[in-house]
Amino acid sequence: MKFQVPQYIEVEDKIFGPLTFKQFIYIAGGVGIAVVFFTLFPRFIAIILSLPVVIFGFALAFFKVNERSFALIIEDFFKFQVASKLYIWKKESVKRKDEDGVVLGERPLEQLSVPKLSGSKLKDLRFELDVKQQSNPITRDNV
Repeated sequence: MKFQVPQYIEVEDKIFGPLTFKQFIYIAGGVGIAVVFFTLFPRFIAIILSLPVVIFGFALAFFKVNERSFALIIEDFFKFQVASKLYIWKKESVKRKDEDGVVLGERPLEQLSVPKLSGSKLKDLRFELDVKQQSNPITRDNV
């Protein structure tokens, strides 16, 4: 059986002409708020209030920072501002156990050390590769 594998799954579908659904909502929201400003306030004040809102809507729709949408950047900014920023490091101690699982004692992590190999230990370690030699090696001429 042949299965058709979806491709380009990270690309959003264009629903409203050249705009995706999210882009359309961001632009429509910015323009909608601008229309509300124009109906409630005099023209000069409405222009001053609606210009940043419309620019913010277009930035949400089209602007990208390091290939990430501006909406995600704003969301991460607010999460960072609200989240706790107190990081406490607590030193842990290591509990040693014997073969039976009985705790022997505790030592702080800084007292643990890795044993170093001395010159005599290095001589004891041997890495050999056992290769059997064929009496008649295969060469290009024999094949």
